[in-house]
Amino acid sequence: MRDSRILMGMPITVEIVGARDATTINAVFDYLHQVDARFSTYKDNSEISAFNRGEVLPANLSDEMKEVLQLSAITREQSRGYFEIRKADGTLDPSGIVKGWAINNAAKIIRSRGHVDFFVEAGGDVQSGGQNEEGREWRVGIRSPFHSDEIIKVVTPRGQGMATSGTYVRGQHIYNPHEPKKPIEDIVSLSVIGPDILEADRFATAAFAMGAKGIYFIENLSGFEGYMVNAQGTATQTTGFGAFVLS
Repeated sequence: MRDSRILMGMPITVEIVGARDATTINAVFDYLHQVDARFSTYKDNSEISAFNRGEVLPANLSDEMKEVLQLSAITREQSRGYFEIRKADGTLDPSGIVKGWAINNAAKIIRSRGHVDFFVEAGGDVQSGGQNEEGREWRVGIRSPFHSDEIIKVVTPRGQGMATSGTYVRGQHIYNPHEPKKPIEDIVSLSVIGPDILEADRFATAAFAMGAKGIYFIENLSGFEGYMVNAQGTATQTTGFGAFVLS
């Protein structure tokens, strides 16, 4: 069973092999709707918006918000400050970590209901488990940053998470916190495979903020692999990325 919906400002697809009805898929989308309602900086009535206006004190934040803010702080430290959710005006925007966190929790919902073969994709970030309906490993295509209808690599995450950060769809929405006024122009796409989608997503964002040296950060990060495309169209991959490539 498969369903796709527009949520959190992006198309989200959930596929569960062998599901007899839409109960679990609906539960996943209900959860993601709650995430959007809590974390969207575009909604005036969201918890993050209320917090940024000073209407909610840190001690009164929800457990979910506290968890995401703590993960953000940890990622900032682990990436030497290249991951930063505090904007120039002092407000917080945790969107660089919320998507992967939410997809990872969605996968937990699916597994908790006894499903092992599934696929969740949101805006190019993927968490899968088991096999597809043909009994094969799930496949994920990396799109060309220059031609949206072209797939430049096909990989199989093998149960791990895969996230792609880039400027070719949303423009310059990722910035280097150490040089916030300088746009990232030397690279256009960086895909990361990690232990799960939360890990892959948070480090993909941090690595992209590093520019061309981000791929070396991923190379030296245990349990992670990456594939980077620079502004000239040249690709660089970590030493172990090839093990996941099908074509």
